[in-house]
Amino acid sequence: MRTCLCLAMLLWPLLIAPGFAATLDLGNGFADHGVATPSSMPRGTVATVDGRQHPVVLSWLMDQRGCYELLLIDVLAGKAEEFPLPFPLGDSPFASILSSRNKFYTHFGGYFVEFDPVERAFTFCHKTAPQMAMSLTEDDQGVIWSATYPHSGVVSFNPKNRQLRDYGYVYKQDWPMYPRSVAVDDTGWVYIGLGFTASQILAMDAKTGHASPLMAEPDRGKGAAQVYRAVDGKVYGQPLTSQHEKWLLLYQGHAGALDGQPAAEKPIIAASQSLFHDRFPDGKRLKMLDLIEQIAMVEDPKTKQKKTLHFDYGGEGADIMGLAAAPDGTICGGTTFPMRFFRYDPKRDRWTRHPALGQWNTVARQGDRFFAGTYGGGGLLEWNPFAGWVDTERGKKLSNPAFLTESAPTINRPHKLLAHPDGRTLVLAGTPGYGYTGGGLLFWDRPTATRVLLTHEQLIPQQSTMSLVALPGGRLLGGTTISPGTGGQYKAKQAELYLLDLATKRILWHEVAIPGVDNYFDLCLGPDGLVWGFADSTQFFVFDPATKKIVHRESTDKNWGPASYGQGPRIFVHGPKGKVYVLFQRAIARIEPKDWKFTLLAKSPVRIATGGDYLDGRIYFATASHLHSFKLPD
Repeated sequence: MRTCLCLAMLLWPLLIAPGFAATLDLGNGFADHGVATPSSMPRGTVATVDGRQHPVVLSWLMDQRGCYELLLIDVLAGKAEEFPLPFPLGDSPFASILSSRNKFYTHFGGYFVEFDPVERAFTFCHKTAPQMAMSLTEDDQGVIWSATYPHSGVVSFNPKNRQLRDYGYVYKQDWPMYPRSVAVDDTGWVYIGLGFTASQILAMDAKTGHASPLMAEPDRGKGAAQVYRAVDGKVYGQPLTSQHEKWLLLYQGHAGALDGQPAAEKPIIAASQSLFHDRFPDGKRLKMLDLIEQIAMVEDPKTKQKKTLHFDYGGEGADIMGLAAAPDGTICGGTTFPMRFFRYDPKRDRWTRHPALGQWNTVARQGDRFFAGTYGGGGLLEWNPFAGWVDTERGKKLSNPAFLTESAPTINRPHKLLAHPDGRTLVLAGTPGYGYTGGGLLFWDRPTATRVLLTHEQLIPQQSTMSLVALPGGRLLGGTTISPGTGGQYKAKQAELYLLDLATKRILWHEVAIPGVDNYFDLCLGPDGLVWGFADSTQFFVFDPATKKIVHRESTDKNWGPASYGQGPRIFVHGPKGKVYVLFQRAIARIEPKDWKFTLLAKSPVRIATGGDYLDGRIYFATASHLHSFKLPD
């Protein structure tokens, strides 16, 4: 536990935007330029009281490691305390609950945990079947129930006798399930609403642990079902959340059609990772908890008086999703959790940071503009680095970055943004919306501000494009992934390469070029006119677009290990004089065009997680939350 006095407020401005980076020399040409976004993300926040009836704020904090601690802010004392998690890091909450007995629960990383604000301590922690709760609830006896991703696991915890029961997985599907709601009726039957490939409502007998689906197969739709406990003791459910008018009455393990409106929901302080319960027991309200500015604000609704609290907390910063060299001679990109934009100026060793619309999965430069493909919604943004920053809003013409368009559900999670060398065309590719299989391509024409959106049926059915490269003659070479959208179902068996005509937007050729490949992570047009690529991280290959054949292939696993990887992979880096470099997770190499052999430039002292771009003699890359670079030999 670490106690942080509000006097720490004097120190934290040195860490946030704009600010100097104080680059650290790591030796052998490597440098650490610091943390791109030195902030954490709340993953469930509640206002409550401690043992002295002091109003306190509890919030699960997440950084690039996952959720790493619980933050407690004592409103009266003006102090913050940090409580490290009592189990291994690497996952984060997707649901939490403040119980009627004033205990704060979450369940993730295969551990169910209880925090008691009265004791100011973790008072229960128990390992369970993997992985994390997507919903939590409390029944009439005070038992806490958890429904977990990805296999519909169920866990209950009785705070009276301190017994945890792990029911294991109660429903089987061949895709990862999101049980986003759970409820218990007044007879003790448990109901779970899940999605996304196909919605379903489960009824589970708490005594036996046997669960039965209540929806027939023809009634299941793409999306999620939901359930909630009502004040009348019954549970009400929707087979599909998008069908607002259709409700079921769920009771004693059975489902029946409902005539009329469902009863009001029973108040339970539980929700997803966005939980923000703002009411203290004395009626005061938590108006704001800002982890970026490190400020909390509490208001008394009766007097309208507001109290601002300044606090400090530890953390390792947010994950860098993508980065590239911008037209103004800086390195720019985005982070996630929180979703922020960053710009690093190597000449001044200085950072600038701003709020970002969406998660900047993939970024690229074209001319004097910088573009981003964003999750969720498959958005496309255009930023002018030579004009002032104006926070992005859909439909706001003066925004900079400007919001151009979005492409969900055809594309929801972008993996590649190709800035075509014609200077006018942008092509966005990625996996589709939640529960869908097969992503498309978005073509954006800058001069006319028009778009063409192709679906997977018009490309490679049941697959998504992961990598793209422009070829001479107006063609594109694409590499696919068989991965579905989040919560979707795998349907294709092997990834493919394909050729597409840019003018007609039609597939010219496609083939399983390398048997057994799931993903073509990155493609690069080499100086020899052939395409160099990486499949499944460790298979380097050379493709001849003229003969449509693989002319060279080797595994890098033994000598080099896997290539770097991110949601927007940038494994290949183009340098001066036509040279091409490869970012492995533990090394940087140059490719020799004559025989496609790798020449080691340096072994990296840090793991290269996300590539990568060249600027002024250095290759820039990311390691979790840190921006690093390597100076190329003269």
